[in-house]
Amino acid sequence: MIDQPLTLPNGVVLANRLVKSAMSEALGDARSNTTEAHIGLFDRWGRGGAALLITGNTPVDRLHLEHAGNVVLDKQTDLARTARLAEAAKRGGARVLVQLAHAGRQTPEAVNPRPLSMSGLRLDLPGYGTPRAATEEDLERVVGQFEESARLAKAAGFDGVEVHAAHGYLVSSALSPRINTRRDRWGGSLENRARLVLSIIRAVRRVGGPGFTLAVKLNSSDFQKGGFSHEDSIAVAKLLQDEGIDLLEISGGNFETPVAYQHGAEKNSSASREAYFLDYARDIKAALTVPVMVTGGFRSRDVMNEALTSGATDLIGMGRPFIIDPAFPGKLLSGVIDRAPAVERDFPAAATLPRGAVLNWFCHQLALQGNTGAADLSLPVVEGHARYLADLERATERLLEARGSQG
Repeated sequence: MIDQPLTLPNGVVLANRLVKSAMSEALGDARSNTTEAHIGLFDRWGRGGAALLITGNTPVDRLHLEHAGNVVLDKQTDLARTARLAEAAKRGGARVLVQLAHAGRQTPEAVNPRPLSMSGLRLDLPGYGTPRAATEEDLERVVGQFEESARLAKAAGFDGVEVHAAHGYLVSSALSPRINTRRDRWGGSLENRARLVLSIIRAVRRVGGPGFTLAVKLNSSDFQKGGFSHEDSIAVAKLLQDEGIDLLEISGGNFETPVAYQHGAEKNSSASREAYFLDYARDIKAALTVPVMVTGGFRSRDVMNEALTSGATDLIGMGRPFIIDPAFPGKLLSGVIDRAPAVERDFPAAATLPRGAVLNWFCHQLALQGNTGAADLSLPVVEGHARYLADLERATERLLEARGSQG
């Protein structure tokens, strides 16, 4: 049941089964540091009742952002300000992890026209440049960047980190035989393709130490022909468990097949319709003893409880409901409501909207929540989409100006 505590392998106790999964908050300043709006938002989320909060995509390399507005965690980071975010997030009793990522070939062209990737295969979307294939030294450097960011996360007071190995970013693309066409020790067999994520896990574990939570976000599948398969996912999950991770989050897709970012207008609340990746997670969990978290689609308390009691998952990850009402977890746990906010179910069908419109509407609402303390549910989807794109363009300009001023 969602109100039951869970003890992780490292002994950390989560007060209940509700988790704020990572979202791209995009509330960083022009130098990729956290802001007052960002800190205030995590303060509200931390007091909302969820047992665990996972920060949005936090790049380990400021030349490989998912987009402008990302908060970076590296040697240039204002660590005192970052520590304030950790303190605010934990003030209400929640645990908090930093999601560490490297965008790889999914770095926007405006941020980096020649991003690092496992091969030269370009992302099949506008706005992304042709990547350069990483050298051996590049990949060793990436491992070191994750290690340094984890060290800084611990120093700032976070309870741990989540390594982002899903959604087509660099670590995820290393696992994909479609993208990773290398013939060296980083490519070919699944063991070689998993070398990057396993090397990162070992490095993070070295600096984290006992009690520092180490989670991984992994695709159940890329949902692309020739990509990372469900069978591959189960095999990699076992390797990660052998490395001593504390939690495995299951998601799926990438920018080209954005399964994790879908929305449905249907009112059906069955587990199979609500939770996008539950059936895949069930298979993965059956092969593991480490706790598993499923993110994507959960809204009804009954469906969440069914997923937990059936053994399909140990934790319920959600994102968008936190944007609409940061206090909803406590209401759900106490029985005041029986469903998390699901405003997307009243949206027009995705096929009638511009690509990415729903995701961008939520991103704009997240910025409103951070800057004003409330979302604006009266805002039409297409208008919110347009405002987000305009804000992103301005943020990118500020980022590049700040980068230029630093030489």
